[in-house]
Amino acid sequence: MMTQMIKPFVGTIEEKDKFLRTTIDEMGSMVTAFSGGVDSTFLASVANEVLGGRALAVTAVSASLAPSESESALNVARHVGFAHRLIATDEVAREDYQRNDPNRCFFCKDELYTRLAQLADVEGYDWLANGTNVNDLSEMRPGLNAARKYGVRTPLIEAGLGKDEIRVLSKKMHLPTWDKPAQACLSSRIPYGTPVTTQALSRIACAEECLRNLAFGQVRVRDYGVMARIEVEVENIPRLVQRDVRELVTKQLKSLGYSYVTIDLEGFRTGSMNEVLAAIHLKQ
Repeated sequence: MMTQMIKPFVGTIEEKDKFLRTTIDEMGSMVTAFSGGVDSTFLASVANEVLGGRALAVTAVSASLAPSESESALNVARHVGFAHRLIATDEVAREDYQRNDPNRCFFCKDELYTRLAQLADVEGYDWLANGTNVNDLSEMRPGLNAARKYGVRTPLIEAGLGKDEIRVLSKKMHLPTWDKPAQACLSSRIPYGTPVTTQALSRIACAEECLRNLAFGQVRVRDYGVMARIEVEVENIPRLVQRDVRELVTKQLKSLGYSYVTIDLEGFRTGSMNEVLAAIHLKQ
């Protein structure tokens, strides 16, 4: 497996879809790192259509993945009908991951791709692939460095596909994830420099499940030890502060061990924990 310089294809959405399928066909066989999200579901589904039994989707199960997400990945794979497997990873046991510096995601993906590379070598798959799309290139994603280290292909980037286009194509394929909210590993809810523990990850998963059960689909619970900072979409903040909802959420989150339950008035946004890094950089 070799790292490739990527020059995204430019064209219409139909041309990009065709380019993607041609690229996957030329790959011969592949293992897709499958989270069950929009991008990896689309990639695994196209790989299944193009390669059939020469494509395998693999989901890594660990403390950093909410139990509801591993169950969702299983259900999506069964619904779509592609070959799928669960493997265990243990990034949370690594000291470099527990340290929770801004490079944390590198160590997570290093753990994942080590396991996937071993699987691919033993079972004879030609390539590892992930669902990174062109929009991800503008974000802070240390995991991409781990992907380059292991020669992981990014077919969606090669085809020049962004998130909105992937949703359109997913809907056309009748994939159940076409409108699924974006997700991220549970460790992204813990401030940099605060050690990652299995106890904290479990508490975050329970807190977010509480909010999803109340139909707050896109949600993050940022964990500051004694305090929970809730992010929901801005238009959902008025419902969250309604007395009955507010009191129920407060009661349930305090039962998990939080002393204070707060709402972020800016609402949900990806990578909000990175905002402190930008502030530090400006001061330097």
